[in-house]
Amino acid sequence: MSNVILEMKNIHKRFPGVYALKNVNFELRAGEVHGVLGENGAGKSTLMKVLGGIYNVDEGEIYIDGQNMAIHDVKDSQNAGVSIIHQELVLVPHMSVAENIFSGREPTGRFGFIKKDEMLGKAQQLLDSFNLGIDASQLVFKLNIAQQQMVEVARAISFNSKILVMDEPTSSLTEKEVKFLFKTIENLKSQGVGIVYISHRMSELFKISDRITVMRDGQYIDTKVTKETNVDELISLMVGRELTSYYHKIPHELGENALEVRNLTRTGIFRGINFSLRKGEILGFSGLVGAGRSEIMKSIFGLDQIESGEIYIHGEKVEIKSPSDAMNLGIALVPENRKDEGLIMKEQVGYNMTLRVLDEFITFISVNKIQENEIINTYVEKLGIKTANVLQLISNLSGGNQQKVVIAKWLAAKPQILILDEPTRGVDVGAKAEIYGIMNRLAQEGVSIIMISSELPEIINMSDRVVVVRNGSIAGILNREEFSQEKIMHMATGGM
Repeated sequence: MSNVILEMKNIHKRFPGVYALKNVNFELRAGEVHGVLGENGAGKSTLMKVLGGIYNVDEGEIYIDGQNMAIHDVKDSQNAGVSIIHQELVLVPHMSVAENIFSGREPTGRFGFIKKDEMLGKAQQLLDSFNLGIDASQLVFKLNIAQQQMVEVARAISFNSKILVMDEPTSSLTEKEVKFLFKTIENLKSQGVGIVYISHRMSELFKISDRITVMRDGQYIDTKVTKETNVDELISLMVGRELTSYYHKIPHELGENALEVRNLTRTGIFRGINFSLRKGEILGFSGLVGAGRSEIMKSIFGLDQIESGEIYIHGEKVEIKSPSDAMNLGIALVPENRKDEGLIMKEQVGYNMTLRVLDEFITFISVNKIQENEIINTYVEKLGIKTANVLQLISNLSGGNQQKVVIAKWLAAKPQILILDEPTRGVDVGAKAEIYGIMNRLAQEGVSIIMISSELPEIINMSDRVVVVRNGSIAGILNREEFSQEKIMHMATGGM
């Protein structure tokens, strides 16, 4: 592990109004998993995008196998032996899995025609070697997020690169898929591949990494040998302060039922769904990926039509046929996939944040800029959103700050029932603490919250009750005194 295959020296990167990377140094050894840790906006993904040729470096040098490399675009990076699995999926949804894996590298015949059968065969062989159960001819948009994530992994590995960057690779994977990914990583290590592993999940970093580099505010802070450090030390380096506990559930009296769902059914997706949500309650929804949690919530919000069943708001039966109906009833949904479903990526931070409350500051053709700015500044401050200014494009924010903007957009609408689908996915520990604090405050103010989460510690520490979903049905509902990881997992898996 003494063979250094990558050195990034004195890297600087600036965007309009933002100094994203300041004199950053990083090294990677052959056969090493090097974790990169930092709050959202710390510069982790930006550093890797410089390595991947997505951003050109302003100052600094990149050495691969001791050679100074000029990386101006993605092709330069790939030719230098670098592959990157980005945090946000970059697959083409209406192309097949095989076409996505070999995009730009399709096998061709004498006259330049693509050998589709050969491409399909190679892609299927690669997928089968991972035991993924994915058909190479399947269109990507028909796969769930976890399957799409594994296609990204397969595509990156297909390049046979010596440097592989994984940016939050397990954010949408089941426990079984995570185990397989880790096995794949161990195989790549044994072949001398150097792996950069960006993750907010401390347990993963301690399980899979050899060293961990911490970044903060676009700067290199320190590098620790994994087995010689601990969670508290890393968090202190990452946030620049002690963070005693970011799970802090504030108990309070719950009110009457705000929402009641009776026998909700959508054939082939979920069936016989019954649960209630009280005023001021945080109701956790747990279960394996693909169990139907998000689909239930999308139907309640009117994005998908239910076939049978009844919904009651404050004791009155309601008809929800569209998101507009749901919003008029005081329901808000923060979706799991912020990039495709929660944000307009080509627009500014402020525009995205006020999209649901335009009528509060626009009258006919008159715009009350003072009131608009008050709304924006309130939620930038409340959620600790890191942005140069509210005119910055949302696409230039880190993933975690994008998530905060999605939450702010719906909070500005002052909902009475707030559905949060994986609200802290890809969010650092400091931002998690802020989001949990917001949830607590909202619950104390009487807002009823449904939180879908795949993180059991989050479910157990923040929920008043937990609904466990398995194969499109409710496997059980637990009160707080009944919570345990073992009990929830047993119900979610059916004892498997």
